Amino acid sequence: MTPRPSSSGTDPEKTTGKNTTGKNTAGKKKAGKKKAEEKKAKTAKEIAVSPALDAGDRERLLAGTHHDPHAVLGAHRVPGGVAFRAFRPYALAVTVLSGELRIALHDDGDGFFSGLVPLSEVPVHRLLVAYEGTEHEVEDPYRFLPTLGELDLHLIGEGRHEQLWRALGAHPTAHDGVAGTRFAVWAPNARGVRVAGGFNFWDGTGHPMRSLGATGVWELFLPGVGAGELYKFEITRPDGSRTFRADPLARRTEVPPATSSVVHASTYTWGDGEWLARRADAPAHEAPMSVYEVHLPSWRPGLTYRELADQLPSYVADLGFTHVELMPVAEHPFGGSWGYQVTGFYAPTARLGDPDDFKYLVDRLHRAGIGVLMDWVPAHFPRDDWALAEFDGRPLYEHSDPLRAAHPDWGTLEFDFGRREVRNFLVANAVYWCEEFHIDGLRVDAVASMLYLDYSREPGRWTPNEHGGRENLDAVAFLQEMNATVYRRVPGVVTVAEESTAWDGVTRATHHKGPSGFGGLGFGLKWNMGWMHDSLEYMSREPVHRGYHHGELTFSMVYAYSENYVLPISHDEVVHGKRSLVSKMPGDWWQQRANERAYLGYMWAHPGKQLLFMGQEFAQGAEWSEAHGPDWWLLDPEYGASADHRGVRDLVRDLNAVYRATPALWERDTHPSGFAWVVGDAADDDVLAFLRLDADGTPLLAVCNFAPVVRSDYRLGVPDEVPAWHEVLNTDAARYGGGDVGNPDPLKPEAQGWHGRPASIRPTLPPLATVWLRPA
Repeated sequence: MTPRPSSSGTDPEKTTGKNTTGKNTAGKKKAGKKKAEEKKAKTAKEIAVSPALDAGDRERLLAGTHHDPHAVLGAHRVPGGVAFRAFRPYALAVTVLSGELRIALHDDGDGFFSGLVPLSEVPVHRLLVAYEGTEHEVEDPYRFLPTLGELDLHLIGEGRHEQLWRALGAHPTAHDGVAGTRFAVWAPNARGVRVAGGFNFWDGTGHPMRSLGATGVWELFLPGVGAGELYKFEITRPDGSRTFRADPLARRTEVPPATSSVVHASTYTWGDGEWLARRADAPAHEAPMSVYEVHLPSWRPGLTYRELADQLPSYVADLGFTHVELMPVAEHPFGGSWGYQVTGFYAPTARLGDPDDFKYLVDRLHRAGIGVLMDWVPAHFPRDDWALAEFDGRPLYEHSDPLRAAHPDWGTLEFDFGRREVRNFLVANAVYWCEEFHIDGLRVDAVASMLYLDYSREPGRWTPNEHGGRENLDAVAFLQEMNATVYRRVPGVVTVAEESTAWDGVTRATHHKGPSGFGGLGFGLKWNMGWMHDSLEYMSREPVHRGYHHGELTFSMVYAYSENYVLPISHDEVVHGKRSLVSKMPGDWWQQRANERAYLGYMWAHPGKQLLFMGQEFAQGAEWSEAHGPDWWLLDPEYGASADHRGVRDLVRDLNAVYRATPALWERDTHPSGFAWVVGDAADDDVLAFLRLDADGTPLLAVCNFAPVVRSDYRLGVPDEVPAWHEVLNTDAARYGGGDVGNPDPLKPEAQGWHGRPASIRPTLPPLATVWLRPA
């Protein structure tokens, strides 16, 4: 029963406390909903905002100091609908295109355009931008979410992103189905960062990047930008000034002296799977390693990476070297630095081709059975104002203390090894060359300059570490982290330290502490600079004086097993007035060549791996010059003395062949059981003799006569279990240019003990020569 209304007209529900039912209730609900919608629409109309940017955002975008341009540009839901905003300097008009919609934006001046559209959701859209005389339909860069994920940012913040090159830099990619390039750069001190390049006529005003949290990383995805585009980052520094910088993570650069970075996408397909599969079969210090050091731009001047790939592998393989060591190939602005002042740590130098061309060269070397070592320079970098120096307006990659930052020898800046992001930059770089370019090892340059705070610094120009010592604890930690990371990630590689001091444990494992209290640095091998210096000092003396300096040849065996060594005759020893290897030798031309041949025979037999710089393998008389490279004409048959040079090269070929076939010369390089003196004190005779032994005890006898006289029937003590000895190499052989004095017949031991051994043999020792003998 429906209650009657009261005579006073009062709502019966309120007077009786009972609910109404039926049509009256439905009608009231419908009316209420309609009123609510009208009220909401009226309110929205009243509070709808202007889509134009406020003065503060405009000013920051124009000044290049906006940290979050994506928050104000692009399309955003606002009261009243969706606000579209575009920042297109020099444009005459901007129209939003979305499906059938064409929405002309209002010109707000200074390149800003905006419009408010009564839409409930942000649509996928493009922009039609009109310039004088032309129109371009483009994607809106400010409609995309960040391209870097939380994990990337976390690892970058922790300094533990081991593949940093995959996160930072420029990467052609598809984002939300749109092709373009994502840019990311670490610049924590910047007030703003913009991308400039050929795609925006080098005016980055309209392409500001966003800052991603507290990581210091700036990011922007630019649709339509692809591989081959030139770019730089325009950084607004803390003082408001601007600087254009090459990308620290650029994987390709312009050809110097041009300095722009280049967007790169590799399309290379590797063919060295067999090489990589067996690379880790034996550790480097227990395997043969004979290294040919090469400066690529001058080995055959004018050749590209791909042209070098047609010549270098066959040449090195013919001579029997197991590895090449490439002087730094990372991009550098000044060719006269030979690559040791790097500005593009992630880019092979563009002088010889693009990164895929360099991969082709490495691939061809691998397929020829040759390992590839590369000089790596993490100690310092040059001060060029378009590169790393004060990258974002303050010291960033370099130490903030000017005394710690300035390298006293080279006018460069030292890395701040104590900053986790800088360590990450360098550790990831070491991994990058090994993983992306299949490099088999890194020879780390100038390690000594990194390890000591007082390196080349006068008293008062350096500050002791927290323990009062001279060790650079930050650099120690960095080198340990780098070595541990590389060996963990890339099985079969080797790291080699160019370290010239008596630092304890360069090649000791990082988790094993030595007498000094430090863990080892974790390198696989170390250059034996002491052996190099002492042995060259000895060889440069006239033979009549050598007896007084005999210890310069034997002293190396006092410390031969303190580290895992490489014996280097590198580029540093044949430039700047030091003379080439053959020219260091005394005497006339015949004696100089004989001395070099004898020295090479001694070097190949001495414990440790060996390295020889290009040109020394054929006794080039002139110092090396990066301007013209080795004097290949010396090998031309038309040149009258070519046989002299070919003879030395033939010796190097045979040294390598016998070396590789004789485990005694390499299997126990780092263990005292692999070496035994026969006679080390024959100073008056200028004679050395020693045994090398493999893991089974099979010997090779090396005998060096550094006097210019024949020593006939020179008695040497030998093991009595060898029935006869056979000469397998003689540096005085006629085919090498020698006098052909030697031992053509097997040498049978006599029962007469000598040199503390039960038996002896009496070989003939050629003048200025080294002879190798093996069990017959």
